[in-house]
Amino acid sequence: MYVKNGTGILKRVLVSRPEYLKPAPINEIAKKWKDTTMNVEKMLQEHLIFTEAFKREGVEVEFLEADQDRPNAVFARDFGGCVKEGYILGNFKLPLRYKEHTDYEAKMEALGIKKIAECKKGLFEGGDFAFLNETTIAVGMADRSNQEGVEEIREQLMPYGYQVFGVPVKAAYLHLDMCFNLVDDHIAVAYTEGMPDEFRKILKKMEIDLVSIPEEAIFAHGCNLQSLGGHRVMSLSANHKVNEELDRRGMKVIELNISEILKAGGGPHCMTFPLERI
Repeated sequence: MYVKNGTGILKRVLVSRPEYLKPAPINEIAKKWKDTTMNVEKMLQEHLIFTEAFKREGVEVEFLEADQDRPNAVFARDFGGCVKEGYILGNFKLPLRYKEHTDYEAKMEALGIKKIAECKKGLFEGGDFAFLNETTIAVGMADRSNQEGVEEIREQLMPYGYQVFGVPVKAAYLHLDMCFNLVDDHIAVAYTEGMPDEFRKILKKMEIDLVSIPEEAIFAHGCNLQSLGGHRVMSLSANHKVNEELDRRGMKVIELNISEILKAGGGPHCMTFPLERI
């Protein structure tokens, strides 16, 4: 078994260091920093803080070596998704990220993780992939995944017993994990006003408690948290209110002092591809 859901005990992850990361103007956050030279030494130190936090919590960390021809590979989440039976290979929208498709596929083969589905005709990036429980998967449709991609994934995962549905949100939000993130079995952080009514009804039916953030917090990575399971979650030190709300709900919040990597448009969730959850 690989990944049973989005909130079980995280045992192993795949990441990539930000040695060549630049604020390419391909999302609303990075556009603000497009004329900035990012501090590589600081980014590498932040990524070390990030990976060491995983290790302290008992999570094994696998690395895809950095490559100047795929600078955004640090956002490992985006190449696909992983379920119990194997992984889904996505289809990137932007040429900047095409090489990630090939290299992450090769890395997964080297790790012995089976590919059970692939998006070829439509678009699908892993930042839009979200378990709601062990058999229900939401796929955001903002800027990088589309209806055709959702339908491809739904058709290929149906034989395994998964229900997959699309969640349309504003393109400016980039990925679903920027505006919605399940951090514990029945707790999510979300910009609730930006969620479609049908999705909110599903969340209510599933008794998921929503920690609401304002729209502007999306662009400060207020939702981009990484669940470790066991009522533990990685968050940014700057997420004061969210962290307080999660602490009040009985969660252990592991705060990361990261700021430089964020300028490229991704946070802890974006940087993490789960390989094993139990």
